[in-house]
Amino acid sequence: MEIDLNADLGEGCNSDEALLDLVSSANIACGWHAGSAEIMRDSCQWAVAKQVSIGAHPSFLDRENFGRSEMTIAADDIYAGTLYQLGALAAVARASGGRIAHVKPHGALYNQAARDATMSDAIVKAVADFDPTIAVFGLAGSELIKATTRAGLTPIEEAFADRGYCADGSLVPRKMPGAMIENEDEMITRILTMIHEGRVRAIDGSWCTLNAQTLCLHGDGPHALAFAQRIRETLDREGITVRARTGAVSAAL
Repeated sequence: MEIDLNADLGEGCNSDEALLDLVSSANIACGWHAGSAEIMRDSCQWAVAKQVSIGAHPSFLDRENFGRSEMTIAADDIYAGTLYQLGALAAVARASGGRIAHVKPHGALYNQAARDATMSDAIVKAVADFDPTIAVFGLAGSELIKATTRAGLTPIEEAFADRGYCADGSLVPRKMPGAMIENEDEMITRILTMIHEGRVRAIDGSWCTLNAQTLCLHGDGPHALAFAQRIRETLDREGITVRARTGAVSAAL
């Protein structure tokens, strides 16, 4: 049994380099919600050195709100913005000896795409036009996963170690109680249930079925490094291999 463990990086936290010793995939901010050219460079160089798969983490152009404010934006603009951010990170990754292997939208873009087929199609079209070999990470069972499948790209269904779930399989909005899992023991139990049983307990007590191919730990959380260490220790003890779903690290030169 194996799982891909991913983290959102390049968002200004000082634990990024240490996290890369524990995860198999890194979603690197492309500058629109957080990060910079220098942070992207450092993140890519660390990822290549540690053999961690590189992913682009595009967002709405919304640094003020860390990309977490929902927006109404035309599909053509979603397409252009995604393409722009992919290009920026791809250049940095290639100069670092790596390549983009996957794309995972950030924040509000991720959550809106999870339920909006038009937005999902725009994101996936940008990925397909840029490089159809790039995989797309999306919330398990979401519209983004469906759009990726329709386009003939590689969908990778994501579950969250540190986020609460609603009964319909969506994530609990961050402003609501139960949005973040703070208790390590509870988080570990949830992770093992996701992997072994393919389900997670929602905030109303019901069970949500999900296909957890990659597991996200938010790299900007206050306990991100401690959580990642505990998760990795548990997975190793359980005999669950941590491996990137994409398998791509080095650039094809």
